[in-house]
Amino acid sequence: MKLKVDKEHVLAVLRFLGITLLAMVIALLVGSVIGYGISGKGNPFQVFSPKTWQHVLDFLR
Repeated sequence: MKLKVDKEHVLAVLRFLGITLLAMVIALLVGSVIGYGISGKGNPFQVFSPKTWQHVLDFLR
């Protein structure tokens, strides 16, 4: 049995997945900035520093 695949439907699903993934990444970045700035009481953009993440990884080990 062969299924007919509608190209427009496939593109709509891929577009939806792409937009959802992008929204999730943006939410993660904004949440990190807000969380680090408020909870950490430091510079909110320092969350993107490799030194910060190295400290977090060292703490978890």
